[in-house]
Formats: sequence, structure tokens, C-alpha cells
Amino acid sequence: MDSLVVVDAANVVGSVPDGWWRDRRGAAERLRDALVGYAATGLPGLVEPPLELVLVVEGAARGVASVPGVRAVSAHGSGDDAIVALVADEGAGRDCLVVTADRGLRERVQALGARVTGPRTVRGGSGSAGAS
Repeated sequence: MDSLVVVDAANVVGSVPDGWWRDRRGAAERLRDALVGYAATGLPGLVEPPLELVLVVEGAARGVASVPGVRAVSAHGSGDDAIVALVADEGAGRDCLVVTADRGLRERVQALGARVTGPRTVRGGSGSAGAS
């Protein structure tokens, strides 16, 4: 079964002060596009392909479309709650990695058996692993 990688879009986008707040949806779309390469290559040192990559968006970024290699999920309420539900529903019985720096979310998904890494793992699309 493919590994599941869930990316907390708001947390990853917010990790770099590059003006994302002026266009939250556009920032989430740029992150989604940067993630596409990981669907084929995996996250070196963390997750080998094949993997399922899910980007969870919330608030003004809701409505970001999925693209081949990255499924976008719009949270109806809290993005953290949507991520926890994804891990609980789709992560059971498979390798699951959540990309976030949110301490509360990290604790919640780790309690469900998921591993966690920080935003630098996927920021910039370079593929450099940096579990934090």
C-alpha cells in the first residue's frame, strides 16, 4: 500500500514570509505545484515512492484544485481537524507522514501513529529532507 503524505498547507505556506498573506489561494497553488515532483520521487530519507500526496487547505485557500500527483482537500472548518481525520481514516495500516510545524497538530497525529516532519522538508521543491 502506498505511503500517505499529508501536507498542512497553511503551516507550510506560512513558514516563509514571502507575501503569501496577500494571495493565500495563489500561495497554496504554488505549494501544490512544487509538491508534484515528490509524488514521483518521494521524500528522500523519509518516504520512498509510491506515495499518495494530500495537500490540506483551509480558509481563503479553500477550493484549490487537485492536480496529477497531489490531491487537494479543502477543510470545511479547521485544517488541523481535517488533517487528523485524514490520518485516522486513510492512514491506518500504512506509513503516514504529516508535514507541519504545528505542535498541537503534531501531537494529535503522532497519537494516531503518523510520523511528522517540518515545512523545510517540502519548501522550495528541492527534495531536501529535514525531519524536525
